[in-house]
Amino acid sequence: MPLSPLDIHNKEFTRGFRGYAEDEVNEFLNQIIKDYEIILRDKRELEEKVKMMSEQIGHFNTLEDTLQKSIIVAQDAAEELRRNSQKEAKLIVKEAEKNADRIVNEALTKARKITIEIDELKKQSKVFRNRFKMLVEAQLDLLNTDDWEHLLEYDVALVDIQEQIRVGEDNEK
Repeated sequence: MPLSPLDIHNKEFTRGFRGYAEDEVNEFLNQIIKDYEIILRDKRELEEKVKMMSEQIGHFNTLEDTLQKSIIVAQDAAEELRRNSQKEAKLIVKEAEKNADRIVNEALTKARKITIEIDELKKQSKVFRNRFKMLVEAQLDLLNTDDWEHLLEYDVALVDIQEQIRVGEDNEK
């Protein structure tokens, strides 16, 4: 067990013949007591500081553990968010590709229908052109016939026509 300042103070030495000078010993012991009290006080203060720092280290270790867990949770959340974003992006791209395919297919179908309609119109226009050409040629043939010359040579007087109308009316009665 360590000595206390009180132990040092109360220590009694036996007296011998020609012993040490009592005043010097007492003065030296008083100095040792003062120094020992300072050392003990410093020791208590240092122990309190060690205790306080140990508590702070415990607090900081707890805080560090919490921060590490928070970082892990944040990293996991970020990873999950990244994975979800990638999934969503893939779904969006897939949907866009479907829509693009549908739009292209609709456009191709419309283009085919229009091409068929154009071909049909071309056929109809050829048929119409040929019929119209035949009609015009037939009319030209009619114009080029001699029947027109015959009509121009035919001379009927107005009096003859009126006479024929009266005869026809009389016959009907």
